[in-house]
Amino acid sequence: MTEPRANPHFRGHEAAVASLYHAATSGRLHHGWLISGAPGIGKATLAFRFARWLLAGGTTPDLSLPPTAPAFRRVAAATHPDLFTVERRIKDKTDKLQSVIVIETVREAIQFMHHTPSEGGWRVVIVDGAEDMNPQTANALLKILEEPPARAILLLVTAAPGRLLPTIRSRCRALALSALPDADVAALLEDYAPELGPDERDRLVGLAEGSIGTALNFAAEGGVALAGLVDEVLAAPVSPARAQSVADTVARAVEGTDHFETFFTLLRAGIAGNTRAAARGGQPPARLAGDVALWQEFGKLEREVVGLNLDKRAAVVVALSQLHRS
Repeated sequence: MTEPRANPHFRGHEAAVASLYHAATSGRLHHGWLISGAPGIGKATLAFRFARWLLAGGTTPDLSLPPTAPAFRRVAAATHPDLFTVERRIKDKTDKLQSVIVIETVREAIQFMHHTPSEGGWRVVIVDGAEDMNPQTANALLKILEEPPARAILLLVTAAPGRLLPTIRSRCRALALSALPDADVAALLEDYAPELGPDERDRLVGLAEGSIGTALNFAAEGGVALAGLVDEVLAAPVSPARAQSVADTVARAVEGTDHFETFFTLLRAGIAGNTRAAARGGQPPARLAGDVALWQEFGKLEREVVGLNLDKRAAVVVALSQLHRS
């Protein structure tokens, strides 16, 4: 999937796009915006789309800019002098990502915002993953929201707005993005992965729950095949020999990737879906409690296996043995 800063594809979220467009063209553009929503639905893509449109003096209501435009190319290459991105960075002399957004990065952004725009327009700062700020970093950012420089705008992107300081949330215009309609996910899959067949694309749309990022991750990680295994094990008990075979398949897929986590994500999603369907069908809460407990237990098992680097094959076999116990 194309990085958000270089992504020309965008669908849905018409109300949010209209809010940004009307604010910018009215001459009353707020200095801070909080773009929130579930992972993979286009939050960062929208932030960079608006940033390059604003920096280019755009006029199109859909905030589009041709990929050939100079502002598009420079934003994509991270070389535009009036755009600064705040995010977790690679630690010095390591290949590991910082666990939080560090205060030094925010201080750089604050200094950047106080400079005069290089090209006479706006200075834009995008905080991608704003929930990754620690309290010290968040308080530093709050100061710029309380006393914003002229011709500077701050776009905070987050999947967890509740983790931000209330004072930060109160000083930003909120743009809460909803899950994408299935038709938009399907169209974006055609844009990003035209090699997918219709059946595979339809299954990915069903698995994505309105997130194009989730759909593309599943496509890259064998999610359709794993979903087929999940359907099988949820439909009826499997024999010990078949459980070992499923575990072997999942384990082979996980070498060097995150397919183990994908399998458990799909397994827990299947359990949750079945539980919701049973509840709508009038099953009493007592009958549903076991499924809820199983969903929670499998989440704990996944975290322990990944966090402690335990045997993934054994974990799959254990999980399958616990299905259909009642």
